[in-house]
Amino acid sequence: MAQFQDIQQREKGLQQHLTSAQMVMIAIGGAVGTGLFMGSAFAIGFAGPAVLVSYAIGAFIALLLIGCLGEMTVAHSTSGSFGAYAEFYLGPLAGFVVRYAYWAALVLAVGMEVTAVGMYMAYWFSDVPQWIWVTIFSLILIGVNLRSVKVYGAVEYLFSAIKVAAIVAFVLIGAYVVFGARIPGIGIENYQLGGGFWAKGVWGMWLGVIVAMFSYLGVEAIAVAAGEAQHPEQAVQRAMKTTVLRLVLFYLLTLALMLAIVPWTEAAKQTSPFVRVMEVIGIPWAAGVLNFVVLVAALSAMNSQLYTTSRMMFSLARAKQAPQMFGVTNTRGVPTAAILVSSLGAAVAMFINAFWPKESFVWMMSIAMFGAMFAWFMVFVTHLAFRLRRNRENAPRVSFRMWGFPWLTSLGALLMAAVLLTTAFTPEFRLTLAFGLPWLIVLAMIYWWRSGRTNQ
Repeated sequence: MAQFQDIQQREKGLQQHLTSAQMVMIAIGGAVGTGLFMGSAFAIGFAGPAVLVSYAIGAFIALLLIGCLGEMTVAHSTSGSFGAYAEFYLGPLAGFVVRYAYWAALVLAVGMEVTAVGMYMAYWFSDVPQWIWVTIFSLILIGVNLRSVKVYGAVEYLFSAIKVAAIVAFVLIGAYVVFGARIPGIGIENYQLGGGFWAKGVWGMWLGVIVAMFSYLGVEAIAVAAGEAQHPEQAVQRAMKTTVLRLVLFYLLTLALMLAIVPWTEAAKQTSPFVRVMEVIGIPWAAGVLNFVVLVAALSAMNSQLYTTSRMMFSLARAKQAPQMFGVTNTRGVPTAAILVSSLGAAVAMFINAFWPKESFVWMMSIAMFGAMFAWFMVFVTHLAFRLRRNRENAPRVSFRMWGFPWLTSLGALLMAAVLLTTAFTPEFRLTLAFGLPWLIVLAMIYWWRSGRTNQ
């Protein structure tokens, strides 16, 4: 399809250094962060033990997304990813809105992750203001991203490897404690405490899906990274097929064991449930070690999100929908200006942390999730248009195809729309639509204004 090749040609300039192993770790890095280690406390508070069903539903939606996004990425690998696909298959307005909504979401998510970093550092340095840690770690990770995509990939691989090793260790230790050690007060009977498995009802379980979805956000980074992969088609297929399975195992196994060790009423407190589990088990220094792991998890997610959002800004600039300086790369293939402007979330986090340290995490999570969830919704809509157009034009089949089309693609879109609408009925997440819908209107008005000026 020659027309899409024009977009791919437009977005050249980045260097292809990422391996398929690094791409898997980039996706895990984005999706296994504060959503698992801290956000799970919010989800448990909503759903009780039925949070396992919440995360299973979220995993199902993520699996559908990976199928849709994987097929489009194998057909067209480019850093603009689903923003570029929306532009080509739905129209320039869709591409403009999707990319800016997602960019803004990840800018705030960067701030949210570094906010969590400040909270984790308070475990050891309770007297030091959180904004100081926010500043220090923000500068370090911005520096990593400014070096080169090769350095970014290596650092993200290391971060994610630490997380994966820690989660595997947690699962092994937890499984022994629950099923082998026979410790009083620990076991699956804890699921029945505080009202039982469905203590918060079906509605509570569905509210837990909101946080579960936010936890899985980041898997789409594989598609963005494909533009800088050494062998995009093979790397994407391998990464897509393994990432969701790993994420499902990580989330569901860790949450199942955690709820068996610590009653859900305790795990629902606004702290890391994983640190609380280590404290209950009583392994010397384990809580401190795990706090280090969740600190790395937040840094890893922030690193991945800063990379992804900078590439989305790079794509916007190359499409002439953002200042041209954001589309310029240096001799190492790094879009320096795009990275710096995408670091604004860290600055927002510093400000909010300085004045509202307790509320900052929930505020930034509820606002950030709109753009990311909207982008997921649009991936499903774009995939419908993608497949219908390719079928109409008798385009050659790609080696990776979404199963169950069009029914599963449509189901994914409906589920994402339902999750977004649910935020309006949840006090903790009312900022999501309150911020998101006006933001979409503003973006559409900006697009029409720019189009009107161009046509004059």
